[in-house]
Amino acid sequence: MAVASLSKLTVPLPPGQSSTNQGLLMPKLKYRFRVTLNGFGVTSPSTELTKQVMTCGRPSVEFEQIVLDVYNSKVKLAGKHTWADIDLVVRDDATGAVSKLVGEQNQKQFDFFEQASAASGIDYKFVTIIEILDGGNGAFTPNVLETFELQGCYIKKTAYQGGDYKSNDPLDITMTISFDNATQLNAAGNPTGIGENVGRTTRTLSTG
Repeated sequence: MAVASLSKLTVPLPPGQSSTNQGLLMPKLKYRFRVTLNGFGVTSPSTELTKQVMTCGRPSVEFEQIVLDVYNSKVKLAGKHTWADIDLVVRDDATGAVSKLVGEQNQKQFDFFEQASAASGIDYKFVTIIEILDGGNGAFTPNVLETFELQGCYIKKTAYQGGDYKSNDPLDITMTISFDNATQLNAAGNPTGIGENVGRTTRTLSTG
C-alpha cells in the first residue's frame, strides 16, 4: 500500500535497531509556543504581554573550560557554567498595556525618577516560563509538549523600536533577559533533560 511506504520516510538504522514501521516523529514547531512572565511588573495580569509576544529565545548554556597540562598532552574538563541571555520581542500595543508593564519592571529594578535602586534581587526578579505547544486552541485545549522555566530573571536591556515611514510592521519592544538558572519539564510537568536527576558518581580520574 502507498500509505505503508510512508513509514520508510526516515533514516535507516543499523541492523537490529530498526523497526519496520518506525516512521518519522513529528517535530516541535517554532510558532507553537507561549511565554508567561510571573512576578513581572506591577499591573495585573501580566498575560497582556503574553498575547503580544512575537519572538522568544530558548536557553543556551556554556561551560567554561579547565585545561590540565600534562606530559605530552592536555586534558580538558568542564568548569563553571553560564546561561546566555535571551531576547523576548513583544508588540507595542495601542492601549499602552505592554509598554506600561515593561516600564514597571524596569522601575522595580531601578527608580529612574527618584534615582533609587532596589534593596535586593528578590524585590524585582521574575520567572519566565516558555512552553512549546501542540497546536490545540479553542474547544481543543492545547497540550504542553515541553517547558523551560527560567528563574532569577531580570531585564538587562530594553530597546523600544523607533518609527519608519516605509514600514508596515508594528512597533515592538525587545527585552534582553538575564537569568540565574533554568530547568526543563516534560508534558507531565516533571523534570526532564536539564534539571533531571540522572545520578552522580564519584571517581578519581580526570580522563574519560
